[in-house]
Amino acid sequence: MTLRLTVLGNPGHRRVTLFAAAARAAGLPEPAVLPWLDVLRGRYRLPEGGLLRIESPGEEPEVDRLLRGPALGPGYAPTRVEGTAVWYAGVMAALRALAARPGVRLLGDPEEIAVMFDKRRAHALLAGAGVPVPRALGGEVTGWEHLRERLAEAGLHRVFVKPAHGSSASGVMALEFGPHGRLQATTSVELADGRLHNSLRVRRYRSEQEVAAIVDGLAPDGLHVEQWIPKASQSGRSADLRVVVVAGRATHAVVRTSAQPMTNLHLGGARGSVDQVRQAAGPAWPALLETAERAAACFPGSPMVGVDVLPTAGWRRALVGEVNAFGDLLPNLTGLPGGPAEGLDTYGAQLAALTTHSPSSPAATDHQITEPAR
Repeated sequence: MTLRLTVLGNPGHRRVTLFAAAARAAGLPEPAVLPWLDVLRGRYRLPEGGLLRIESPGEEPEVDRLLRGPALGPGYAPTRVEGTAVWYAGVMAALRALAARPGVRLLGDPEEIAVMFDKRRAHALLAGAGVPVPRALGGEVTGWEHLRERLAEAGLHRVFVKPAHGSSASGVMALEFGPHGRLQATTSVELADGRLHNSLRVRRYRSEQEVAAIVDGLAPDGLHVEQWIPKASQSGRSADLRVVVVAGRATHAVVRTSAQPMTNLHLGGARGSVDQVRQAAGPAWPALLETAERAAACFPGSPMVGVDVLPTAGWRRALVGEVNAFGDLLPNLTGLPGGPAEGLDTYGAQLAALTTHSPSSPAATDHQITEPAR
């Protein structure tokens, strides 16, 4: 029987077009596209039969305006950083409604996506499963003064402050307290007219008034605060790994290097050399991949996750920074040599796993996540 796929995504977006290209290369029919905009508006028809792949709703202006516009009001702009809580609520409501429709077979569990898109919940789940993660504050952070108090109580002087529902490092701040009360915050947030905008330029703030304005602006959407772990380096630049795990196996890895604390490629990061990492890590290399696989195992209803692995100095040990539901957009990257996806891109690897295992997707009510009590 021919596998028929529909992609919930943004038509014309490279995530959708690259997946379609991989399907054609695998000899499968062209996937149908179910636009996110139609689903959010509640006006759509599902193709009969087949599997529905959930893709990211990001990078589509009208989708973003529909999700965040009502909360941000007349000051709405696609570059605004605030409004992630209402964005998250809207996306999850749409996915849960979709999953409740009779006969829908989803590739991916909405309840697992809900956890991955809440950094606080994901961190607690990973920690409860024994996956190594940075130390986190936990609990609510109501604003700058509250954050300062909690950090002093915890004895933490260097932390990452992250919007709980953010992505692509939007709103992320690397915060450090030096001697004699010196303060420095590194972030891509730009303060303009009392509002927070996402920028492609990483900047440093040393004024407590400005840092306080950023934290106070982000706090209503929820914050996740975790210890800043000194990472390994490559060619004199800070480095980490994005590891794609498909069907439980680490299939792809990209090294991200940067002169800044954030290694995201769109913020000036650059791809490093996996071969150099394997050489530097030596016998610890399999353990780095296994760390990613252990994180992925916490989401058994998700056929693919992207795991941000934070190697410590010397590449001998690693922690998990985040688990991404849509962490597979890595163009022109083929699978690890000798691995199950050698020669395939991330989408081809997922299709190969689908046609090999022919899984039935779990319904939203069948998710297997067991979160630690809070």
